[in-house]
Amino acid sequence: MKVSDELKSLIQSAPKKPGIYQYYDKDEKLLYVGKAKNLKNRVTSYFVSDSTKSGRIRLLVSKIRDIKYILTETELDALLLENNLIKTHQPRYNVMLKDDKTYPWICIKNERFPRIFKTRTLIKDGSEYYGPYASVGMMNTILDLVRKNYKLRTCTYHLSEGNVEKGKFKACLEYHIGNCKAPCEGEQSEASYNQSIDEIRNIIKGNVTVVKTELKASMKKAAESLQFEEAEVLKNKLEAFQKFQSKSTVVSPIIHNVDVFSLVVNNDLAYVNYMKVNNGAIIQGHTLELKKRLDETKSELLEIAITEMRERFKSSSKEIIVPFLPEFEMEGLQFHQPQRGDKRKLLELSERNAKYFMLERRKQHEKVDPERHTKRILEGIKKDMRLHELPVHIECFDNSNIQGSNPVAACVVFKNAKPSKKDYRNFNIKTVVGPDDFASMEEVVYRRYKRLLEENEPLPQLIVIDGGKGQLNSALKSLERLGLRGKIAIVGIAKRLEELLYPGDKYPLFLDKTSETLKVMQHLRNEAHRFGITHHRSQRSKSGIQTELSNIEGIGEKSIQDLLRKFKSAKRVKESTLKELQEVIPLNRAQAVWKYFNS
Repeated sequence: MKVSDELKSLIQSAPKKPGIYQYYDKDEKLLYVGKAKNLKNRVTSYFVSDSTKSGRIRLLVSKIRDIKYILTETELDALLLENNLIKTHQPRYNVMLKDDKTYPWICIKNERFPRIFKTRTLIKDGSEYYGPYASVGMMNTILDLVRKNYKLRTCTYHLSEGNVEKGKFKACLEYHIGNCKAPCEGEQSEASYNQSIDEIRNIIKGNVTVVKTELKASMKKAAESLQFEEAEVLKNKLEAFQKFQSKSTVVSPIIHNVDVFSLVVNNDLAYVNYMKVNNGAIIQGHTLELKKRLDETKSELLEIAITEMRERFKSSSKEIIVPFLPEFEMEGLQFHQPQRGDKRKLLELSERNAKYFMLERRKQHEKVDPERHTKRILEGIKKDMRLHELPVHIECFDNSNIQGSNPVAACVVFKNAKPSKKDYRNFNIKTVVGPDDFASMEEVVYRRYKRLLEENEPLPQLIVIDGGKGQLNSALKSLERLGLRGKIAIVGIAKRLEELLYPGDKYPLFLDKTSETLKVMQHLRNEAHRFGITHHRSQRSKSGIQTELSNIEGIGEKSIQDLLRKFKSAKRVKESTLKELQEVIPLNRAQAVWKYFNS
């Protein structure tokens, strides 16, 4: 690409310091925001000729007409600034955070005798806000626990000391039904009320163990003072907290103040699950969907998600559990990739949540726009398998034989990435003697496409051969004879399913184990194997009947079926008496069978 003198000057003047770079087009529209530890090295890398660069990056570079820089003190500052700029301006070529929800918070109001309630609006009046809660159910569970165990006011009265002393307020219905202790009439002291608020803070933060310890001490003290009713109330409250903690604790309670992140990538989408763990309890959880724009690496996607989630959920954790150690560094944070133990279990739980979210989103997309979903899968297969056109029609071949007996082959057909069972075909091998998979594959592929050509039927865009290089080369010979080589894409699947063999390529192509392309290939091969084995068993069964009973003169297929239905096997037919045979088939046929086996 030819770079203008003005752009060259901007690239050369880039500082060798951490910060943000912004690319603009000819209309001064922001195209892309990026961060770097060394701005000059990062920006220069975009304009170096490299055949491995994706088409999207080359397209981005071709549109750049201006570059602006913002310096920061550290790389972490650059990360936070990049995240804010992306959310504010939503540049076309940046990863898109597909999440525009406003999540609720738990508010402890800044007032005398504070109220506790949920809200989606944050007001800077000194009130405390905890959250946000991606799971409204989790937030409601905490609030229900608070309401059932603490008698807090819900009214909006201004309970100043003067107003309460003057008796301006009267106790409402909440007091009379036992949900409030009437601080409005001075029936509850501010110290007692604030002690409850302190306990609730700990519960919201996940420090239930601290509250339980204090409750046990208070319960013991009440019992020793013979205040048995008070002790009973404290005991019930303690049991409620133990029940709550048993539901939320998934690992050892010694795991304290830890963030857990997992990543699942599916074509152009990525899903990052975040869990906040305190004292072994998951107190927050959320899955973020990211739309890739420039073939970002897993490390880059994880970096974007960690920055976004920690800022959104106001996390102060110093330890972060991740599925792999990222390439970036964050000052003051420690990344940990656990291999075993409770932390590994937490990571696996997070990964299950990310995969579940991905599957649910996929189902939603299928219901809303099934054609778009199918096209996305086909586009993924086209990209992953380096095809020139969408593989709307795929055919897969598989051989079946046991030591050369009854050799058969199966051809299964997928259309729009789904089985088209009416188009499945079975083949009995006709020209090959003995167990020769290569020759069998050559015969079957030739017969299949010779017939399609003769009948002017549509040809597939992709042929999949279940086997190694030998079977693939045999199939190629048939395509060569038919003049189809180079007109239809063809690949072989080796023993390990993620390994694809291409004609003329020395090294195989490996599919991502989490990709939809691999799942379609697995489905194809499993169907071909199942269909072929079913036909092979049928042929073996027919062969077994033929060798024993079909050789008897005057005995047809109907008589053979009647005999096997009664005696279950040719061996038992042989051991039967003439009288027993006569009960199943007419006398003359029964005599023929008996004489055949007893002559």
